[in-house]
Amino acid sequence: MSKAVGIALGAVLVVAGAVFTVQGLGYLAGSPMTGVTLWAVIGPVVALVGLALVVRAARTR
Repeated sequence: MSKAVGIALGAVLVVAGAVFTVQGLGYLAGSPMTGVTLWAVIGPVVALVGLALVVRAARTR
């Protein structure tokens, strides 16, 4: 996987994880995910995986 693709994919995962978290906590309405605690737990996990991917991709040569 190229460096740019890894960073881009990681960034998308970080944003998606943040959206999942906010929806799960009920701050972002308009989705079946709104107010469901499961998404408030899954969101930070997805964001951390994305962050790890960004860091790993940025450190590769």
